[in-house]
Order: sequence, then structure tokens, then C-alpha cells
Amino acid sequence: MWRTFVTVCRLGSLSAAAAELHHTQSAVSRQIAGLERELGVALVERHARGVRTTSAGEVFRRHALATLGEADRAVRAVREAAEGTSGRPLAVGATPSLAAGIVPEALRALLRRSGPLRWTLLPGLSGPLHQRLITGDLDIAVVTDAPPGLPEDPRVERRFLGLDDMVVAVPADHPQAGRGPVPLRAFSGATWTEDNDGSAALLRRHAARAGVDVTIGITAADLPGKLALVATGHAIALIPGVLRRALRSDVTTVPLVDPPVRGIYTATPRHDPHPCAAALSEHLDAAFGAVRPDRPEDGGAAG
Repeated sequence: MWRTFVTVCRLGSLSAAAAELHHTQSAVSRQIAGLERELGVALVERHARGVRTTSAGEVFRRHALATLGEADRAVRAVREAAEGTSGRPLAVGATPSLAAGIVPEALRALLRRSGPLRWTLLPGLSGPLHQRLITGDLDIAVVTDAPPGLPEDPRVERRFLGLDDMVVAVPADHPQAGRGPVPLRAFSGATWTEDNDGSAALLRRHAARAGVDVTIGITAADLPGKLALVATGHAIALIPGVLRRALRSDVTTVPLVDPPVRGIYTATPRHDPHPCAAALSEHLDAAFGAVRPDRPEDGGAAG
């Protein structure tokens, strides 16, 4: 019943949950009703477009996710032991810009030192990555404090890596290519593209501080799509400075005067940390230091 409830919450629909779980809709409805009777409280509210969790249901969902994640890990551990393949894999999460550059570099350094290690890399935005740490899907995540920021959670330990200057991505033949730092007003009248709300908020905040109007005229599906729009001259974009070494050849960057910045952090669960998480964090620190500009204030920052 717990897994059914979590699936209903994730999909927001009894019918969609039934299809994913290969149950009938009436069976899913009965399981939810049975769980509500057992707990003595309503967990979901039905509406025209599906279901939403009640306040009590949201509390139960968070605990159910953590419990199911622990159960899934236990099953995997038993199967690996039975197959003689035990040896805990390392699950790494990272925002798209960090997954495209410094995280693979740090993983290569870790593998050189530790030897063979099974690992996975999951790109995602900081908020969902934080949740996947809580549920046990990830052992370490490399996240940023870009809007809406990072939640304070006693179950997660964060380590500050440094500050990352945002830069403007433009086509290689753009008039501002090769210049900089330039004020944001140098791009007055340009069409901007963004692929997530956090980056868009950073751009709007910087524009308001600079007294410049910006038009985000195109929404990209993801980071590669955003860079493709820049490369083909449809728009320009605000991107993380750490991404510069991983850019395609038909895109270049222009530094800004007084640029927007975001903090970069590693995050690990306080309970049952992976044996390799601390070593990977050290390699991430080195990889980030190799790509960021010198910032004297980094030394005084705290996470």
C-alpha cells in the first residue's frame, strides 16, 4: 500500500498510478482507502484533474519515501551478496552544468585513486537532487544555491566548494565575443533563452540591479537545447562559468561586470554515508578550483 500511495502522489492520478503499477484503478483506490482507515486520517483529496495530498498525506509521503528507499537498498544488497557482486555502488547527482564538467573530472580522479568502482551519475536540479539524497537514491549530490535556494535539513550535510560567476553565452560570431567584462546593458535589446526558473531568476535579479530590461523570449527544454538556441543565433543565455570548458565550439562566453554568482556545494546524507563520498568531495574541490576564476573572497565563505 505504501508504494501505491507514493506512486499516486508522484503522478497525481489514480488511473496513471494504476497503469504504472499494472493494477486496476479500483484496486489502487481500495489500497489508498485502506491506508487511510489504518492511519485514521485522509491522505489525499480528489479533484477534477486527479488527486492531491492533504497536509497529513504530505507528511506521510516523505516518511514513506525514506522507508521504501531503505527497503529497496536492502533488497539490492541481499541480491548483490547472493550473486557475489557486493560492493556498494556510488550514486552521484549533479546539476546539468556541473554534470557536464567538473563532476566527471572528479570521478576520473577518484577512480584513479580507488580502483574499480561501480557508479552512476544522475543530472537534475538542486531541489529534486536534495530529495533523492533524503530517499537514499543518491550518495552525494553537487548542487547550487541558485533560486529558490537550498533547504536546511538536519539529515543532509553540505560542504561549500566555492562561488561560480555566471557568464553570458553567445554565438561564436557575436559582436561581443572576445570582449569583457562588459555591463549587462551591452546586450540591450537581445532575446534571452532560459531552461529553468533558477537561472531565469538570477538573470532578472541582475537586470533589476543594473537597471536593464531583459526579455526571456524562448524557453529551452534543457541545457543542451539552450546552448543549441545560442549557437544558431536565436538567443543569448546566462550560464554558469564552470561550464565554459565544456561548451560546444560554436558557442563562446562573455564575462559580466559585477556578475550574478551562485554557491556550489556538495551534499551528503548524515546517515550511512558512502565510504567514497568524502574522497569524491575532495576531488570535486580540486576540479572546481581548476575551472573557477581566482576569487579572494572564496576563502572566507562558509556553507
